[in-house]
Amino acid sequence: MPRLPIILLGGPTGVGKTAFALELARRLGTEIINADSMQVYRFMDIGTAKPTREERLAVTHHLLDVVNPDEPFDASLYADMAHPLVAALHQRGKIALVVGGTGLYMKTLNRGICPGAPSSAAERLRLLRRLEDHGLKTLHDELREVDPLLGDKIHPNDRQRIIRALEVFRLTGRPLSYWQEQHRFGECRYESVKIVLSRDRKELYQRIDRRVQKMMDQGFLNEVEGLLRMGYGPGLKPMQSLGYSQLVRHLSGQCSLDDAVAEIQRETRRYSKRQLTWFRGDPEFQWFHPEEGEKVMDLVGLRLKSLADHHPIP
Repeated sequence: MPRLPIILLGGPTGVGKTAFALELARRLGTEIINADSMQVYRFMDIGTAKPTREERLAVTHHLLDVVNPDEPFDASLYADMAHPLVAALHQRGKIALVVGGTGLYMKTLNRGICPGAPSSAAERLRLLRRLEDHGLKTLHDELREVDPLLGDKIHPNDRQRIIRALEVFRLTGRPLSYWQEQHRFGECRYESVKIVLSRDRKELYQRIDRRVQKMMDQGFLNEVEGLLRMGYGPGLKPMQSLGYSQLVRHLSGQCSLDDAVAEIQRETRRYSKRQLTWFRGDPEFQWFHPEEGEKVMDLVGLRLKSLADHHPIP
C-alpha cells in the first residue's frame, strides 16, 4: 500500500510552534494533531501551554484533553489514537499537520514502537518501592551499570524511563537498548515532511523565562491547587512533570514561590536543550527559524507535490 503523507512540526518548548502551526494549517487548509505528551491531559491547560479556545476555534485540533491526569497514557496509545485521525483527514483531502515537542510521539507514529520488550506490573511495583527507599539517583546509577547506552541518554530525573529500562533488564537479562536495536524502528508508515523550529539559544531562553512568568500571571498556581483539590495527587505522573512538581512543592511548604518559579524557568531551559538534542538525532528533520514561514511553505509545497505524484489526495 502507498504511504500517506504527513507533516511533522517539532521544536523545543517556547520556540513558537503554536503560532507557526496555526498559520501553516490555515495556509494548507488542514487540521492539527497534537504531539505534546502533556497536552493530552484534561484540566492541565496553563502549565502545558495548550492552544487557547480562540486558537482551537480558528483551526481544529485533535488529541488535546483525551485523558484525565490519573489515567495511563504513553507513546503506543498515542499512535493508536493518531493513526485513524491521519487517515480520516486524508479521506477529506487534508494533509495531517502533527505538532509538538515530544519527539518520541512523532517517532512512534511514523516508525512504530519496540514490541519485543516485556513488562510486569509486579516488577514495576518492586522498582517503585526501591525508588521510595533509595531515591531516583540510585536507580539511575543502576541503569548506567546495566545499560550504559540508555543510562547516558536518559536524564537522571526521568523517573518513568529509568524505571521502564530497569524493568526490562530485570525481566529479560538484556538491556532495553538491545531490544530497541532489534526493532530499529524500521517501520515507516507515512511519507513525512519533517520540520524543526529553532532560535538562537539566548533568544529561546529569554522567551522561556517570559513564558513561565506569563503562565504564573495567567493563574498557573491556581490551576495546580485546583488539580490537588480534585484529588490528583503529587504521586501521579503528570503532577510530577515540569512546572507542576515545583508548584506542588511550593504548596506543600517545601519552597518559596519565587524559588519554585526560578526552578521552573531553569529546568524548562534545560528541557529545551534536551528536546533540541533529540531532534538533531533525526537527520530527516529540516531546521528553520519561526520567522522563515515562506521558506517552510516552499519546502512543504515541493514535498507535497512530489508525494502527490505517487499518492494523490482524494
